[in-house]
Amino acid sequence: MSTNPSPLSRVRSGARSWRCAPAPAGVRAFHSALPDYAPTPLTELPPLAAELAVGRIFVKDESSRLGLPAFKALGAFWAVHRVLAEREPGPVTLVTATDGNHGRAVARAARLAGQDAHVFVPRGVSAQAVAAIAAEGAKVTEVSGPYDEAVRLAAEAADGPDSILVQDTAWPGYEEIPGWIVEGYATLCAEIDEQLGETGPDLVCVPVGVGSLAQAVVTHYRSRPAGQPPALLSVEPETAACVLASLTAGAPVSVTTGDTVMAGLNCGTPSSLAWPYLYGGLDAAVAVPDAASVRAAADLAALGVSSGPCGAASLAGLRAVLTGAGAEERRTALGLDAASVVVLLSTEGAPAC
Repeated sequence: MSTNPSPLSRVRSGARSWRCAPAPAGVRAFHSALPDYAPTPLTELPPLAAELAVGRIFVKDESSRLGLPAFKALGAFWAVHRVLAEREPGPVTLVTATDGNHGRAVARAARLAGQDAHVFVPRGVSAQAVAAIAAEGAKVTEVSGPYDEAVRLAAEAADGPDSILVQDTAWPGYEEIPGWIVEGYATLCAEIDEQLGETGPDLVCVPVGVGSLAQAVVTHYRSRPAGQPPALLSVEPETAACVLASLTAGAPVSVTTGDTVMAGLNCGTPSSLAWPYLYGGLDAAVAVPDAASVRAAADLAALGVSSGPCGAASLAGLRAVLTGAGAEERRTALGLDAASVVVLLSTEGAPAC
């Protein structure tokens, strides 16, 4: 039973008719040419479908992506490729702030390109995650404040001719590079299409921090000229539900974040670039407690899928929507029935012990 008595901020019936331009061509070809590229698994889990009374549930397992344990490499590698292609050859320091996986991916991309990286890490990120970033050869600066503070300090550090900010959140005046990061995530969605074949999803559940991955998912499913588009559900921690709060307000708002095991989703402000897509194309949003995400990660592990708390949030969110008081009304509003196909995006693997 859901521990969140009112999980949805809204169910917007018009979201599936909202349209946007597609992601640019060339992203998938770029990733496919990388030495470590392979499509990540799309794993069907019948026990979850039986539990939640839908036809089929698949998990897109991003526990190993381009040699790293999260989907973030897709955006970081493409963005760094674009950044360096726009510059004259020469040394540059790539600067970013991160809750973990994005910073490691930028550091890896910098190392492979023969460049330096400087990564700012907010409070709450594990020592293990910090060490993994440093192991990529990056300079790491630990910040005593939250994610938004780390982003501000990273932007200040990148304010020079030989440094470039490679951030996966946008704000007015800084949107080109975050846009490239979002473009990179298109490969994940293209793989799902190929793996499902003609059986398209009826619902896709996306963990959300600042909303960049959700923007990519909305772009993919809301740019198609024909066919029945799926419902799209965003999932956040209860302690950092900036998208939920913004959808409720009808405009972007910042929230004060607290501690959460979903460190990679612990973000207080939606990306300005993502916001129009989230507002236009998301059908629903949910915030889940840590306990629900921890339980979901354990359940996925028992079914053979390695998922950290952030990745497992998608399952926790689905459970919050499809169980508890009001579940039948929410199920109907999202167009779900006993034959529906659901895709959960598991954005990271379980932390190594």
